[in-house]
Amino acid sequence: MTDLERKELMVQLGRSFYERGYSVGGAGNLSVRLDENRVLVTPTGSSLGRLKVERLSVLDMDGNVLEGDKPSKESVFHLEMYRKNPKCNAIVHLHCTYLTALSCLQGLDPTNAMKAFTPYYVMRVGKMQVIPYYRPGSPEIARELSERALSGKAFLLANHGVVVTGADLLDASDNTEELEETAKLFFTLQGQKIRYLTDDEVKDLENRGK
Repeated sequence: MTDLERKELMVQLGRSFYERGYSVGGAGNLSVRLDENRVLVTPTGSSLGRLKVERLSVLDMDGNVLEGDKPSKESVFHLEMYRKNPKCNAIVHLHCTYLTALSCLQGLDPTNAMKAFTPYYVMRVGKMQVIPYYRPGSPEIARELSERALSGKAFLLANHGVVVTGADLLDASDNTEELEETAKLFFTLQGQKIRYLTDDEVKDLENRGK
């Protein structure tokens, strides 16, 4: 894809997230790697439903603005993850309802916020590690995510939202949508006896993905 095509796709996906209630106001941010030295990021304070191609931020890997508006303050953790994991080519960070509700629960397993009860959760992200609470924009979020960038595709920020990676922006978006639906099912099933996938069933799914 050309730079322009990636910009147009970011605008399209941002609007889709906004119109479906995955993002409200100026919450959330998206990014995609343009090449080894440049990253496209949504601007600071921008609504995902009202992004403009010409205003999207293009940064170098040191965070310098090459094109567009000032980037989201959380672009720092996006860049850290790209630096650490060459296979990460896109990142979606949202405050979508069910995943954010999950992030506010006490007692979550820090190694995996939701035990697998659908195969799609395993096939899409495998596990979702939990990052301790830090204020939005804190450099500690970037540090925590950088340390885990090679060990997972999705991360739940305590009392904040979710960070999901992908091979490209469509893949990261699909992963995010699957996670939000899984979280919705998790809350729908509260009070019921959930049949979780066995360890052997999870391993079978993981092996088929290799």
